[in-house]
Amino acid sequence: MLDIFIAVILDYLIGDPEYALHPIRLMGQIISGEEKLIRRKVNSPVGLRVSGLIVVVLNLAIGFFVPFYILKITSRIPLIYRLTNIYFIYSAIAGRCLSDEAKKIYYALNKSLEEARHRLSFIVGRDTLKLNEQEILRATVETVAENTSDGVIAPLFYIMVFGAPLGMVYKFVNTMDSMLGYRNKKYKDLGFFPAKTDDVFNFIPARLTGILMCISSIWKYDVKRGLKIMIRDRKNHKSPNCAYPEGAVAGLLGVQLGGSNFYNGELVIKPTIGDNYRELTKNDILASVDILYRTLTLSLILYYLINLLLKVI
Repeated sequence: MLDIFIAVILDYLIGDPEYALHPIRLMGQIISGEEKLIRRKVNSPVGLRVSGLIVVVLNLAIGFFVPFYILKITSRIPLIYRLTNIYFIYSAIAGRCLSDEAKKIYYALNKSLEEARHRLSFIVGRDTLKLNEQEILRATVETVAENTSDGVIAPLFYIMVFGAPLGMVYKFVNTMDSMLGYRNKKYKDLGFFPAKTDDVFNFIPARLTGILMCISSIWKYDVKRGLKIMIRDRKNHKSPNCAYPEGAVAGLLGVQLGGSNFYNGELVIKPTIGDNYRELTKNDILASVDILYRTLTLSLILYYLINLLLKVI
């Protein structure tokens, strides 16, 4: 339990520095290498879909067994084991990184739309070159909302319940989805199983995140509306999970998210999430970050209380 708290504090204080041997970066390199190999050898839709399944199985195994055996080997030296465990947990959490990237867009909007579009391009998959200010704000708030689940609560959920190796498995699944899980012509076959696996892994965390967002926002945001929009618009997304955190944030802030976007030049039609009580403002970026940390704090409190209760029982 202490390892999780230390890892969260480390993420809050120093974020996620970029370096070549970072576990998530290594995952991305593995997935990129697998894709290049597959595309050299396989051309048919069926072959690509089967290859995607093989990639999922292989990477699930790598994601679990590598940290599992590293922790098993280091368990002979308690201090090294604890430091290694903290490192894996810390590497799986992206709260500070998400917060920093959102704030960079917030400050970039004070300079120019071009600068804000450039900053936004680092954290979204949609085309950003022609976005206006409202579209930039919407994309940023959506990304913070979605990644509060994907980048913070979901990995913590698997770590809290199953330990660091399952947290790393989740990160591998999420990285596969972000690199291969597009619903366009290029990835619809190769990315089919990576995307479906991500949907399964996020089923509980996404719903849990939406609930935690609302509960943690008592006395600050409109909790009743957050719960209402989350439930009402839970199916207004091509993902079975993303609308839960996005719906919660849309309701809490009283804004409208979702809608159609261009991805690699292709228009992807999406329904809206929430009601347009008012236009988005730059302060909504900061509010979404505030909701992120409120949700994270509440999850840690609940984790501590549940562990305390289990010890008493």
